[in-house]
Amino acid sequence: MGHPVEQESGDAARSELPPGQRLQKGWPVTHYGPVPKFRPERWEFRVFGATADGAKHCWNHEEFTALPYATVVADLHCVTKYSMLGAEWGGIPARTILDIAPPAPEATHVMVWAEYGFSSNLRLSDFTADRTLFATHKDGELLTAEHGFPLRLIVPHLYAWKGPKWVRGVEYMTTDRRGFWEERGYHNIGDPWKEQRYSYQEEPGDGPEL
Repeated sequence: MGHPVEQESGDAARSELPPGQRLQKGWPVTHYGPVPKFRPERWEFRVFGATADGAKHCWNHEEFTALPYATVVADLHCVTKYSMLGAEWGGIPARTILDIAPPAPEATHVMVWAEYGFSSNLRLSDFTADRTLFATHKDGELLTAEHGFPLRLIVPHLYAWKGPKWVRGVEYMTTDRRGFWEERGYHNIGDPWKEQRYSYQEEPGDGPEL
């Protein structure tokens, strides 16, 4: 678990950085394409695909934000080589969604869908990790639109692109399938401690063929 930067000496903070990363003060805005306009009356979060009951599960914005709220303190590691340590993220744990709308026993992966058809694939084990969170807040404040409001996924143990901004749903999958950046040359798994940045670094079994 990460710690607030101001509570760490420079050496201690650096020791928490994955290989090739640099400590970032502040939170740069990085994303592809325009910032979507939030329309609460049209917003819907969906869980579909290989669900245990074969049904699609949906929440409107009021229903989704009424789900049990939790916080985690976790770092964010961007593939562009900056790391932000010790942020407090607030929102709905992925495990809450898994409890309410569980996957079928044969599900092995998820595709997280966001605005404009953006997507990112994860192993089910990454999605079910204790600190994987659908974040609505950072450090006690609502996310800004540029940083993913109303909802972004936080997967602290993977590079930040594996947790999309402006999330709209989750598809349970029985086989792996590459998401938006994974189809465009980024590593299928994205472990920052192994510097899994690009697809050419993949080992056999890391993901489907490009």
